[in-house]
Amino acid sequence: MKKILVYGSYGYTGQLIVEQAVKEGLSLILAGRDENLLRAQAEKFKLEYRAFSLDNIAALDSALQEVDAVLHCAGPFVLTFRQMAEACIRNKKHYVDISGEIEGFEALATMDEDAKRAGVMLLPGGGFDVVPSDCLIAYTAGKLPSATNLELYIKSIGSGVSRGTARSGIENSHRQGRIRRDGKIVSVPNVWDSKLIDFGRGPSRLVTMGWGDVSTAYHSTGIPNVTVYMNFPKVMTNAMKLTRFIGPLLYTRVAKDLIKWLIGIFFAPGPTRRQNETGFSLLIAEVTDEKQSVRAKLRTPEAYYLTSLTSVEIMKRILSSDFKPGFQTPSKVYGADFILQFDGVQREDL
Repeated sequence: MKKILVYGSYGYTGQLIVEQAVKEGLSLILAGRDENLLRAQAEKFKLEYRAFSLDNIAALDSALQEVDAVLHCAGPFVLTFRQMAEACIRNKKHYVDISGEIEGFEALATMDEDAKRAGVMLLPGGGFDVVPSDCLIAYTAGKLPSATNLELYIKSIGSGVSRGTARSGIENSHRQGRIRRDGKIVSVPNVWDSKLIDFGRGPSRLVTMGWGDVSTAYHSTGIPNVTVYMNFPKVMTNAMKLTRFIGPLLYTRVAKDLIKWLIGIFFAPGPTRRQNETGFSLLIAEVTDEKQSVRAKLRTPEAYYLTSLTSVEIMKRILSSDFKPGFQTPSKVYGADFILQFDGVQREDL
């Protein structure tokens, strides 16, 4: 039976993914740095495990020789994606991650030719960031091929933030906001712009966010101008504004490590099981050209739960030889309707 290596399997999202993958009958090898956590998880699901750091190239290569593909769940991804992706190309194994980090997407895009020569697929963003948004963007862009501008709006309801997501945010905090203009990714201040957007439940204030689609939407559609807006609690929005002034104090290695340590103490691992079951997200994509615009809306299950569904489905497809070698985005390889197969997903034109 074909096997998948799940690296970072014992993190919050990794645990959801392993549970879903086992439920769907996939053959897994669990992996990560912490042998104690791996052993406990492996015993729970009666699975094999391999404990190693990504810096241990021999152990990494040895583990990859046992599998057909990797589902990389160990963040902050800006610190881990390159070692794993290069190892996947070196060992001719497919690479999927659940990152939403722009730097990783753009760097993986430069590995396109190497991946094609190796006959493997590099597919970052296999979770909530960016599967649903990428599919929605591809859908709207397909209705307006002449579009030159894209705005994406995201609002999550009844969910929360995992420790891993929070730590990734801290690790990338010095990069501030990002948008795409004339095909180039440019930096802007945090909370650079805001808009009132009605998802059908009354207006919500959204602010600019350097979401993964700033990278992937361009690769999926060629639209050169991309801005992403997201809804945050007011206290978080104000804190993001404050980083414009005190940010440099927070961007040092010592400060980042301290904040990430505090996150481990004061943050819950992630949303509760009930939040996974009842939370949901709303997304609107709007594409425009000089004369007209097209808008569409998507409702999805709670973000972390959806990540377990989409990433496992992608792995199932890869194992059944449904993949395209090289750097890919979800909609490029599986189409704009890929997201519609999951229970609780609804799409409508606006």
